[in-house]
Order: sequence, then C-alpha cells, then structure tokens
Amino acid sequence: MPPAETVSAISRLTLFPLEELTVAYTTQSSDSRGLGDIAIVCVAEPNTVPGERLWQLAATMYANTPTTITLARWILTQCSRARICRSAQHPDQPHTKWTAELTRTVHLDALFANHEALRTGQITLH
Repeated sequence: MPPAETVSAISRLTLFPLEELTVAYTTQSSDSRGLGDIAIVCVAEPNTVPGERLWQLAATMYANTPTTITLARWILTQCSRARICRSAQHPDQPHTKWTAELTRTVHLDALFANHEALRTGQITLH
C-alpha cells in the first residue's frame, strides 16, 4: 500500500454516524471546473481507528465477497444519504478547516454519485 498523503483544505463537511464510527465527507475537484468529482471520506474524531475500518464495515454488508468498486459505491451511498437526509444533530459544517491522512484511493469504473474517485483515511478538524 502506498504511503499516506496529507491533504489540508477548507470546505463543507458532512459529519455523520455510521455504526460505531463518526464519518466526515467532503469533495475536491480534479480540475478548475470545481465539480467535486473526488470524494474524501474519512473516519473523524473521536474515533482513532484507521480509515480502513470504512472498507471493513462496507464488506460486512454483503453475503459474498464484494469487489473494491462495490465497496466504494456502498461508502459513497452512505455519504450521499447523509448529505441529502440531513439531521439536526448532524448538520453540515460549511467552511471547515481540516487535515486528512489519506491512505486509500479508488478510481471508479464509471461516475457514481457524481464522483470519479473515492479517497479514504483519517481526518482532523481544526
């Protein structure tokens, strides 16, 4: 597995509970159009487990061993659900400064939930 990449930004974050995890979802763009085609989904504080836990959780949702693309789509579906079905207990946080240690990147085989890629890891909010 390649080394983690540290990324910092200020963007809208959607924080939501997923099983025992607190998950943060945001987007970045691969070019100047600002389409948000890269999803960044990370385990957030107070959890200290690695971002790989997202993939393990996704795998438990299937009876048979799913492909990496299927797992990525499941993770993205949870993020889309959380962003669309907002909760007063878990509101979006606009203009939030964060730093993420991204440990995994999956390029999807087709556009899914407006994303071409999913990057996961751990995130710290500032």
